[in-house]
Amino acid sequence: MTAEELSKLIVKGMEEKKASDIVVMDLRGIKNSFTDFFVICSGNSDTQLEAISDSIEELTIKLKEKPWRSEGKDNKQWILIDYINVVAHVFLKEKRDFYGLEELWGDAKITRI
Repeated sequence: MTAEELSKLIVKGMEEKKASDIVVMDLRGIKNSFTDFFVICSGNSDTQLEAISDSIEELTIKLKEKPWRSEGKDNKQWILIDYINVVAHVFLKEKRDFYGLEELWGDAKITRI
């Protein structure tokens, strides 16, 4: 599965649990980027964040794409799911505003879903 296909599958997992403000950031043209895509979304509660991250993992595992690493499921404020070429970020809205990943990677091609 290509990184683009995986990013679309991650978006689908986010949409299934009604994530808001979904953004796909194409980092392939940025020098020294460590991944091809960031897929970022927001949720309204820790319960929704967990549901979104579970949805992403369930969809990708069905297609034999297992995450290399997953972080943040204990505190449920920012859950990161790393597939090497694609990294999914599931944020509580306040935390997303605080960390501002979209601004940090301002040179990326951004697609809003």
